[in-house]
Amino acid sequence: MLEPLIILVIILALLFDFINGFHDTANAIATSVSTRVLSPNQAIIMAAVLNFFGALTNTEVAHTIGQGIVDPRFINNEIIIAGLLGAIIWNLLTWYIGLPSSSSHALIGGIVGGVIAGNGFAVLNAKGLIEKIFLPLITSPIIGFIVAYIVMEFILILVGKMAPRRVNRYFSFLQILSAAFMAFSHGSNDAQKSMGIITAALVASGILPYFHVPFSVVIACALAMALGTSMGGWRIIKTVGTRIIKLEPIHGFATESSAAMVIIGASLLGKPVSTTHVLSAAIMGVGATKRLSAVRWTVAINIVKAWLLTAPASALVAALVFFLIDRL
Repeated sequence: MLEPLIILVIILALLFDFINGFHDTANAIATSVSTRVLSPNQAIIMAAVLNFFGALTNTEVAHTIGQGIVDPRFINNEIIIAGLLGAIIWNLLTWYIGLPSSSSHALIGGIVGGVIAGNGFAVLNAKGLIEKIFLPLITSPIIGFIVAYIVMEFILILVGKMAPRRVNRYFSFLQILSAAFMAFSHGSNDAQKSMGIITAALVASGILPYFHVPFSVVIACALAMALGTSMGGWRIIKTVGTRIIKLEPIHGFATESSAAMVIIGASLLGKPVSTTHVLSAAIMGVGATKRLSAVRWTVAINIVKAWLLTAPASALVAALVFFLIDRL
Protein backbone atom coordinates (compact mmCIF):
# COMPACT_ATOMS: atom_id res chain seq x y z
CA MET A 1 0.00 0.00 0.00
CA LEU A 2 1.47 3.33 -1.07
CA GLU A 3 1.70 6.12 1.48
CA PRO A 4 -0.47 9.22 0.91
CA LEU A 5 2.54 11.45 0.18
CA ILE A 6 3.84 9.06 -2.48
CA ILE A 7 0.40 9.03 -4.08
CA LEU A 8 0.40 12.85 -4.04
CA VAL A 9 3.87 12.92 -5.67
CA ILE A 10 2.68 10.60 -8.44
CA ILE A 11 -0.47 12.66 -9.01
CA LEU A 12 1.49 15.93 -9.17
CA ALA A 13 4.13 14.43 -11.48
CA LEU A 14 1.44 13.18 -13.86
CA LEU A 15 -0.32 16.55 -13.61
CA PHE A 16 2.97 18.23 -14.55
CA ASP A 17 3.26 15.87 -17.53
CA PHE A 18 -0.31 16.71 -18.54
CA ILE A 19 0.34 20.46 -18.27
CA ASN A 20 3.64 20.01 -20.09
CA GLY A 21 1.68 18.31 -22.89
CA PHE A 22 -0.78 21.13 -23.49
CA HIS A 23 1.80 23.82 -22.66
CA ASP A 24 4.27 22.44 -25.21
CA THR A 25 1.79 21.28 -27.87
CA ALA A 26 2.93 24.34 -29.79
CA ASN A 27 6.39 22.81 -30.17
CA ALA A 28 5.09 20.01 -32.36
CA ILE A 29 2.27 21.64 -34.28
CA ALA A 30 2.53 25.45 -34.29
CA THR A 31 4.44 25.70 -37.55
CA SER A 32 2.22 23.10 -39.28
CA VAL A 33 -0.93 24.97 -38.25
CA SER A 34 0.46 28.40 -39.15
CA THR A 35 1.46 27.22 -42.63
CA ARG A 36 -1.99 25.55 -43.04
CA VAL A 37 -0.43 22.19 -43.88
CA LEU A 38 -2.58 20.61 -41.15
CA SER A 39 -5.81 21.68 -39.52
CA PRO A 40 -5.58 22.27 -35.76
CA ASN A 41 -7.52 19.09 -34.97
CA GLN A 42 -5.42 16.95 -37.31
CA ALA A 43 -2.22 18.38 -35.89
CA ILE A 44 -3.26 17.85 -32.27
CA ILE A 45 -4.34 14.22 -32.80
CA MET A 46 -1.10 13.43 -34.60
CA ALA A 47 0.99 15.15 -31.93
CA ALA A 48 -0.80 13.34 -29.09
CA VAL A 49 -0.31 9.90 -30.62
CA LEU A 50 3.36 10.45 -31.48
CA ASN A 51 4.08 12.08 -28.11
CA PHE A 52 2.87 8.84 -26.52
CA PHE A 53 5.04 6.58 -28.67
CA GLY A 54 8.04 8.89 -28.32
CA ALA A 55 7.80 8.58 -24.55
CA LEU A 56 8.24 4.80 -24.81
CA THR A 57 11.61 4.92 -26.60
CA ASN A 58 14.08 4.96 -23.67
CA THR A 59 14.62 6.20 -20.10
CA GLU A 60 18.06 7.81 -20.31
CA VAL A 61 16.73 11.31 -19.61
CA ALA A 62 14.70 9.96 -16.66
CA HIS A 63 17.91 8.64 -15.11
CA THR A 64 19.60 12.02 -15.57
CA ILE A 65 16.72 13.92 -13.96
CA GLY A 66 16.22 11.39 -11.14
CA GLN A 67 19.88 11.16 -10.17
CA GLY A 68 21.66 14.14 -11.74
CA ILE A 69 20.26 16.89 -9.49
CA VAL A 70 20.61 15.14 -6.12
CA ASP A 71 21.00 11.60 -4.85
CA PRO A 72 17.43 10.29 -4.21
CA ARG A 73 18.55 9.22 -0.71
CA PHE A 74 18.92 12.89 0.27
CA ILE A 75 15.43 14.03 -0.69
CA ASN A 76 11.97 13.37 0.69
CA ASN A 77 8.43 13.58 -0.60
CA GLU A 78 7.89 17.10 0.77
CA ILE A 79 10.83 18.39 -1.28
CA ILE A 80 9.57 16.69 -4.45
CA ILE A 81 6.02 17.98 -3.89
CA ALA A 82 7.34 21.53 -3.44
CA GLY A 83 9.44 21.23 -6.60
CA LEU A 84 6.56 19.91 -8.68
CA LEU A 85 4.18 22.61 -7.42
CA GLY A 86 6.75 25.31 -8.22
CA ALA A 87 7.03 24.01 -11.80
CA ILE A 88 3.26 23.59 -12.23
CA ILE A 89 2.44 27.08 -10.95
CA TRP A 90 5.01 28.70 -13.26
CA ASN A 91 3.85 26.63 -16.26
CA LEU A 92 0.23 27.64 -15.70
CA LEU A 93 1.19 31.30 -15.36
CA THR A 94 3.22 31.37 -18.59
CA TRP A 95 0.53 29.38 -20.42
CA TYR A 96 -2.11 31.91 -19.31
CA ILE A 97 -0.15 34.86 -20.70
CA GLY A 98 0.85 32.92 -23.84
CA LEU A 99 4.60 32.88 -23.22
CA PRO A 100 6.49 29.80 -24.49
CA SER A 101 8.68 29.25 -21.44
CA SER A 102 10.44 25.97 -20.79
CA SER A 103 8.69 23.21 -18.84
CA SER A 104 12.12 21.59 -18.43
CA HIS A 105 13.58 24.71 -16.83
CA ALA A 106 10.49 24.99 -14.64
CA LEU A 107 10.78 21.42 -13.38
CA ILE A 108 14.53 21.51 -12.78
CA GLY A 109 14.32 24.94 -11.16
CA GLY A 110 11.46 23.74 -8.96
CA ILE A 111 13.30 20.64 -7.79
CA VAL A 112 16.49 22.61 -7.11
CA GLY A 113 14.50 25.20 -5.13
CA GLY A 114 12.80 22.47 -3.09
CA VAL A 115 16.12 20.71 -2.39
CA ILE A 116 17.83 23.93 -1.29
CA ALA A 117 14.90 24.87 0.97
CA GLY A 118 14.81 21.40 2.51
CA ASN A 119 18.47 20.40 2.83
CA GLY A 120 20.59 23.35 1.72
CA PHE A 121 23.09 23.64 -1.12
CA ALA A 122 25.41 20.90 0.13
CA VAL A 123 23.30 17.96 -1.10
CA LEU A 124 23.08 19.24 -4.67
CA ASN A 125 25.14 17.30 -7.22
CA ALA A 126 26.85 20.42 -8.56
CA LYS A 127 28.94 18.63 -11.20
CA GLY A 128 26.02 16.58 -12.51
CA LEU A 129 23.70 19.58 -12.39
CA ILE A 130 26.07 21.68 -14.52
CA GLU A 131 27.39 19.02 -16.93
CA LYS A 132 24.33 16.82 -17.42
CA ILE A 133 21.50 19.33 -17.06
CA PHE A 134 22.32 23.03 -17.34
CA LEU A 135 24.92 22.80 -20.12
CA PRO A 136 22.61 20.78 -22.43
CA LEU A 137 19.75 23.17 -21.64
CA ILE A 138 21.88 26.20 -22.51
CA THR A 139 23.73 24.83 -25.54
CA SER A 140 20.81 23.02 -27.22
CA PRO A 141 19.08 26.23 -28.47
CA ILE A 142 22.38 27.42 -29.95
CA ILE A 143 22.81 24.07 -31.69
CA GLY A 144 19.18 24.24 -32.85
CA PHE A 145 19.75 27.69 -34.38
CA ILE A 146 22.92 26.57 -36.19
CA VAL A 147 21.46 23.29 -37.46
CA ALA A 148 18.30 25.02 -38.72
CA TYR A 149 20.33 27.69 -40.50
CA ILE A 150 22.49 25.07 -42.22
CA VAL A 151 19.52 22.87 -43.15
CA MET A 152 17.60 25.83 -44.58
CA GLU A 153 20.58 27.03 -46.61
CA PHE A 154 21.08 23.49 -47.98
CA ILE A 155 17.39 23.25 -48.95
CA LEU A 156 17.56 26.63 -50.68
CA ILE A 157 20.49 25.39 -52.75
CA LEU A 158 18.51 22.30 -53.78
CA VAL A 159 15.29 24.12 -54.72
CA GLY A 160 16.73 27.48 -55.73
CA LYS A 161 15.61 27.20 -59.38
CA MET A 162 12.17 25.68 -58.73
CA ALA A 163 8.93 27.66 -58.93
CA PRO A 164 7.65 28.75 -55.49
CA ARG A 165 4.26 27.08 -56.01
CA ARG A 166 5.92 23.75 -56.80
CA VAL A 167 8.22 24.08 -53.78
CA ASN A 168 5.28 24.72 -51.46
CA ARG A 169 3.42 21.72 -52.87
CA TYR A 170 6.32 19.38 -52.16
CA PHE A 171 7.10 20.79 -48.75
CA SER A 172 3.46 20.80 -47.66
CA PHE A 173 3.70 17.00 -47.70
CA LEU A 174 7.20 16.90 -46.21
CA GLN A 175 6.16 19.20 -43.38
CA ILE A 176 3.59 16.66 -42.21
CA LEU A 177 6.46 14.19 -41.80
CA SER A 178 8.64 16.75 -40.02
CA ALA A 179 5.78 17.68 -37.66
CA ALA A 180 5.34 13.99 -36.84
CA PHE A 181 9.09 13.70 -36.19
CA MET A 182 8.94 16.77 -33.95
CA ALA A 183 6.03 15.37 -31.93
CA PHE A 184 7.82 12.03 -31.50
CA SER A 185 11.03 13.74 -30.35
CA HIS A 186 9.07 15.90 -27.87
CA GLY A 187 7.64 12.80 -26.22
CA SER A 188 11.05 11.11 -26.18
CA ASN A 189 12.55 13.87 -24.04
CA ASP A 190 9.86 15.69 -22.07
CA ALA A 191 7.78 12.75 -20.79
CA GLN A 192 10.89 11.22 -19.24
CA LYS A 193 11.35 14.09 -16.81
CA SER A 194 8.31 13.12 -14.76
CA MET A 195 9.39 9.47 -14.99
CA GLY A 196 12.65 10.47 -13.30
CA ILE A 197 10.87 12.41 -10.55
CA ILE A 198 8.42 9.59 -9.75
CA THR A 199 11.20 7.00 -9.71
CA ALA A 200 13.35 9.19 -7.44
CA ALA A 201 10.41 9.45 -5.02
CA LEU A 202 9.95 5.66 -5.04
CA VAL A 203 13.67 5.16 -4.30
CA ALA A 204 13.66 7.82 -1.57
CA SER A 205 10.70 6.09 0.10
CA GLY A 206 12.36 2.66 -0.04
CA ILE A 207 9.75 1.23 -2.42
CA LEU A 208 12.42 0.66 -5.08
CA PRO A 209 15.81 -0.72 -3.93
CA TYR A 210 17.72 1.16 -6.64
CA PHE A 211 17.01 3.62 -9.43
CA HIS A 212 15.27 1.98 -12.38
CA VAL A 213 12.13 3.22 -14.11
CA PRO A 214 9.23 0.73 -13.82
CA PHE A 215 7.27 0.12 -17.02
CA SER A 216 4.06 1.18 -15.27
CA VAL A 217 5.63 4.61 -14.63
CA VAL A 218 6.67 4.88 -18.30
CA ILE A 219 3.13 4.12 -19.50
CA ALA A 220 1.49 6.48 -16.99
CA CYS A 221 3.74 9.40 -17.95
CA ALA A 222 3.33 8.71 -21.67
CA LEU A 223 -0.46 8.71 -21.32
CA ALA A 224 -0.45 11.91 -19.23
CA MET A 225 1.73 13.68 -21.81
CA ALA A 226 -0.44 12.49 -24.71
CA LEU A 227 -3.65 13.52 -22.97
CA GLY A 228 -2.27 16.97 -22.23
CA THR A 229 -1.15 17.34 -25.82
CA SER A 230 -4.65 16.48 -27.02
CA MET A 231 -6.00 19.47 -25.08
CA GLY A 232 -3.88 21.92 -27.11
CA GLY A 233 -2.17 25.17 -26.13
CA TRP A 234 -3.53 27.80 -28.46
CA ARG A 235 -2.10 30.87 -26.75
CA ILE A 236 1.46 29.59 -27.15
CA ILE A 237 0.80 28.20 -30.64
CA LYS A 238 0.03 31.74 -31.78
CA THR A 239 3.33 33.08 -30.37
CA VAL A 240 5.54 30.29 -31.74
CA GLY A 241 3.78 29.81 -35.07
CA THR A 242 3.17 33.37 -36.23
CA ARG A 243 4.79 36.06 -34.14
CA ILE A 244 8.48 35.15 -34.46
CA ILE A 245 8.55 34.94 -38.27
CA LYS A 246 6.07 34.42 -41.12
CA LEU A 247 6.46 30.78 -42.16
CA GLU A 248 5.90 28.89 -45.41
CA PRO A 249 5.89 25.05 -45.61
CA ILE A 250 9.55 25.00 -46.65
CA HIS A 251 10.48 26.95 -43.52
CA GLY A 252 8.26 24.77 -41.33
CA PHE A 253 9.94 21.62 -42.64
CA ALA A 254 13.44 23.00 -42.01
CA THR A 255 12.46 24.21 -38.53
CA GLU A 256 10.78 21.02 -37.34
CA SER A 257 13.24 18.56 -38.82
CA SER A 258 16.22 20.49 -37.41
CA ALA A 259 14.70 20.83 -33.94
CA ALA A 260 13.64 17.17 -33.89
CA MET A 261 17.16 16.00 -34.82
CA VAL A 262 18.65 17.97 -31.92
CA ILE A 263 16.03 16.73 -29.43
CA ILE A 264 16.25 13.06 -30.48
CA GLY A 265 20.04 13.21 -30.25
CA ALA A 266 19.80 14.66 -26.75
CA SER A 267 17.28 11.99 -25.68
CA LEU A 268 19.55 9.16 -26.84
CA LEU A 269 22.44 10.72 -24.88
CA GLY A 270 20.28 11.15 -21.77
CA LYS A 271 20.43 14.94 -21.91
CA PRO A 272 17.30 16.86 -20.86
CA VAL A 273 16.67 19.77 -23.21
CA SER A 274 13.90 22.28 -23.62
CA THR A 275 11.85 21.49 -26.71
CA THR A 276 10.45 25.04 -26.50
CA HIS A 277 13.95 26.53 -26.59
CA VAL A 278 15.19 24.31 -29.39
CA LEU A 279 12.18 24.90 -31.63
CA SER A 280 12.08 28.66 -31.06
CA ALA A 281 15.82 28.89 -31.79
CA ALA A 282 15.35 26.78 -34.93
CA ILE A 283 12.64 29.18 -36.15
CA MET A 284 15.07 32.06 -35.63
CA GLY A 285 17.81 30.15 -37.47
CA VAL A 286 15.53 29.56 -40.45
CA GLY A 287 14.43 33.20 -40.41
CA ALA A 288 18.04 34.39 -40.38
CA THR A 289 18.62 32.74 -43.79
CA LYS A 290 16.19 35.27 -45.29
CA ARG A 291 17.62 38.31 -43.62
CA LEU A 292 18.10 39.27 -39.98
CA SER A 293 15.21 41.73 -40.14
CA ALA A 294 12.83 38.89 -41.11
CA VAL A 295 12.91 37.68 -37.50
CA ARG A 296 10.73 39.67 -35.12
CA TRP A 297 13.50 40.12 -32.60
CA THR A 298 11.33 41.94 -30.04
CA VAL A 299 9.19 38.79 -29.66
CA ALA A 300 12.35 36.65 -29.65
CA ILE A 301 13.88 38.81 -26.90
CA ASN A 302 10.75 38.47 -24.76
CA ILE A 303 10.93 34.69 -25.16
CA VAL A 304 14.61 34.69 -24.12
CA LYS A 305 13.72 36.76 -21.05
CA ALA A 306 11.17 34.10 -20.11
CA TRP A 307 13.82 31.41 -20.60
CA LEU A 308 16.20 33.20 -18.22
CA LEU A 309 13.49 33.86 -15.65
CA THR A 310 11.88 30.40 -15.59
CA ALA A 311 14.36 28.37 -13.52
CA PRO A 312 14.92 30.94 -10.73
CA ALA A 313 11.20 31.83 -10.60
CA SER A 314 10.20 28.17 -10.30
CA ALA A 315 12.90 27.62 -7.68
CA LEU A 316 11.60 30.54 -5.62
CA VAL A 317 7.99 29.32 -5.82
CA ALA A 318 9.10 25.81 -4.85
CA ALA A 319 11.07 27.13 -1.86
CA LEU A 320 8.04 29.11 -0.66
CA VAL A 321 5.82 26.03 -1.06
CA PHE A 322 8.30 23.92 0.90
CA PHE A 323 8.38 26.40 3.79
CA LEU A 324 4.58 26.43 3.80
CA ILE A 325 4.43 22.62 3.87
CA ASP A 326 7.07 22.53 6.59
CA ARG A 327 5.06 24.95 8.75
CA LEU A 328 1.90 22.88 8.27
